Parts: sequence; structure tokens; C-alpha cells
Amino acid sequence: MFSLFKSQPTQQDLQKRAKEAYEKAIGLTADTMEARSLRRGMALLCCAHLDKTFIAGAERTADWQQMAAFAAAKGTETPPLPKASCYQRVRSGASDIWVYLPEEFAERAFNYGSKYQRTELSMESAIDAMQQLADQIFRFELGMEGSLLVLKFLRQELSAAEKLSDVQEDVSQLPLE
Repeated sequence: MFSLFKSQPTQQDLQKRAKEAYEKAIGLTADTMEARSLRRGMALLCCAHLDKTFIAGAERTADWQQMAAFAAAKGTETPPLPKASCYQRVRSGASDIWVYLPEEFAERAFNYGSKYQRTELSMESAIDAMQQLADQIFRFELGMEGSLLVLKFLRQELSAAEKLSDVQEDVSQLPLE
């Protein structure tokens, strides 16, 4: 009954909790079932953060390129380059939660998305770079063995493109009548 009168946590409160949860997960030294479970959960959240940050890097770079082109056409100052956020809002079950990653990791993921958008990275190179970043977080930050796949959507797109290429190659080798 009293919960009706409690104020809802602010975005800053939720982000602070996200950072505290990350710091707690990377600070775990025990190898208990509870600690492994907490690390796995944080690894999944970090994976979602990395994916969203990569996408944000690509989308915000596309927007920036368009604004920069308009600014150049008008002869006005180019807008500042977009920057990554250490916080991402991700869907967890039926609700959204905030996830934190340190700036160094968020910036790298954002920059990979930006480079992919500008075609400075191929699809394969983007996947490889992001997977290396994820593995670094999982192994060295969270102390986990193995890895989780990032950029599954891009991997599926690459797989579909490879299958289409294989079909086109097979068709091109058919004898002409």
C-alpha cells in the first residue's frame, strides 16, 4: 500500500545502479554458482550493450554525414562528431533496463559501427573486431571462459549474402541450351 507513495527512480538513479551492477560483476573473485550466474547475466547484458552501441555508431554517423553535407551546402559549420554513451537501455523480459559499459569499450564499439557505416570496415571485419572486443570484456573484465556472439543480426545478413552468392554461382555454371 505504501509503495503507491514512493517516487519512481530517475534515469540517473537507474544508470547509477547499472554502473554499480557492472562494477560488482567485474569485482567478483569467488567462483560460486551465484557469482558465475551474476557474471553470465552481466555478459548477456554487455553483449546487448555492444550490439546497440555498434548500431548507434552506424545510425548516428549516417545522420551526422547527412547534417555535414547540408552544412557544407549551406556553407555553415559542420556539426560535432557523435559520441558513444556508456549507458544503453535494453529490453530484459517485459521491461527495459539500463546497462553500463566503461567508456573505452563503448567508444570502441561505437567507432566500429561508425567505420562500418562509412564502409571503412567490411561486414566480416566489423564482426571480427566486435567479437574481439566482446571477448576482451568477457575474459578479462568479467573473468569468464568462452565467449558470447555479438552482432548476430550482421552474421545472419552475411550468411544470407553468402548463400545467395553460392546460388548465383551455381546458376552461372549451368550449361546454356
